[in-house]
Amino acid sequence: MSLTTTTNSAAASAAATIPKVRIYGVPVSKMGMKQTVAYLTDAIEQRQPHQIITANPIMVMAAQEDPAYLRMMQEAELIVPDGTGVVWAANYVGEPVAERVPGYDLLHELMKVGEPKGWKVYLLGASSDVIQAAADRLKALYPGIELVGVRDGYFGADQDAEVIADIVQAAPDLLFVGRSAANQEPWIAKYKEQLAVPVMMGVGGSFDVLSGKLKRAPLMFQKLRLEWFYRLLQEPWRYKRMLILPKFALKVMREKEKVTKP
Repeated sequence: MSLTTTTNSAAASAAATIPKVRIYGVPVSKMGMKQTVAYLTDAIEQRQPHQIITANPIMVMAAQEDPAYLRMMQEAELIVPDGTGVVWAANYVGEPVAERVPGYDLLHELMKVGEPKGWKVYLLGASSDVIQAAADRLKALYPGIELVGVRDGYFGADQDAEVIADIVQAAPDLLFVGRSAANQEPWIAKYKEQLAVPVMMGVGGSFDVLSGKLKRAPLMFQKLRLEWFYRLLQEPWRYKRMLILPKFALKVMREKEKVTKP
């Protein structure tokens, strides 16, 4: 048995112990932030490859329309409840999660733990100026972290092998990927065995916030669970995607008994 097969089996075994709620077939972790960070810290120390998906209602709805996307989510080692709609749905069907685990905050919590340990980090995604600004910001916040790779996300399938080779050579402990919603998670899933990075996580627009291109929602918006609205104010062109949120809520309310069925 190869090392890759052994580590993948260990990761699958560890993932099986995570308390979850299935929302339309998507297995969402019930763990809170502290427990999630502890779990991923152990994964890094054990060198067990994990794909982490930060789930929101848009992704759950996409999985209902695309069997391949649903299968990809079901095969991820960890799905955290990033979107407030996912947290609400879990509570609504009587299978509450401990708390919301935003991807942006999870990134920072992992950096805090990893700094004294000297963890190696690779950043992939966004435009060249945004990703470099995000890298500079992380260096300033967490000087003990070793940034072993920084690359923009504007590359085609013909360059995948080149990108993968660079990541493998850098051997990071954490790989953060910020690309378009359509290919971010599928790209990680497609190549995660080759990449073999302990933590591989799609971070969406986190690089935009880190770089200063976008502002994080003020605490008031966060407490009111209106971060999505604040982002819409900054990027009004996203309104079509945001229309999925009320559709998701209505679907859950109408199909309460079916939401958690396999």
